[in-house]
Amino acid sequence: MSAAELDPEDAKLITLARSARGRTGAAEGAAVRDTDGRTYLAATVALPSLRLSALQAAVAAAVSSGVEGLEAAAVVSAAETVEEAGLTAVRDLTPSAPVLLAGPDGTVRATA
Repeated sequence: MSAAELDPEDAKLITLARSARGRTGAAEGAAVRDTDGRTYLAATVALPSLRLSALQAAVAAAVSSGVEGLEAAAVVSAAETVEEAGLTAVRDLTPSAPVLLAGPDGTVRATA
């Protein structure tokens, strides 16, 4: 499914996740939307002392801003599935929030 076929707010998440990934050259980019409609984005963090998936980092950015719930999330990655730790972080806040997985071209491949 292309971003053009998505709800506009979900398409925006894919666009933001792609921009986070592209800006840093990271393996993944992610974006989350809170229950007030605000968005938070991040890329993979790979430091010697700290490793976070893009989705974990986006959730951490949201939580550190006081977010208590998420409406949706998106990950842009070449991987075939959303990594478990990031998916669990989303589920910790909102078990029912959909997590879109898109390829680097923005095509949605799956929803978790």
